[in-house]
Amino acid sequence: MDRGRESRWEKDAMTVEIAFALVTAAALAAAVFAVALTLTLVFDLSDAASTGVRTGGALVGGAVGVWRLVGILCRFDAERRKGH
Repeated sequence: MDRGRESRWEKDAMTVEIAFALVTAAALAAAVFAVALTLTLVFDLSDAASTGVRTGGALVGGAVGVWRLVGILCRFDAERRKGH
């Protein structure tokens, strides 16, 4: 019976951790893209340069978001394996 509670707690903890990882990854990716977008608005860039900066910002933002997501979930898994 006690094992059932631990199993449910572990499932709930994983759900919360996944939601936290997704939200923070999306926020970080959006922040990186916002910086790139701000650069294109502040500086008078040509259309090609502006498109390149926004594309680069989207790619870097996506990569940073994935890095954040994987990092949080790997850290959670390592803590879970330790038994914390």
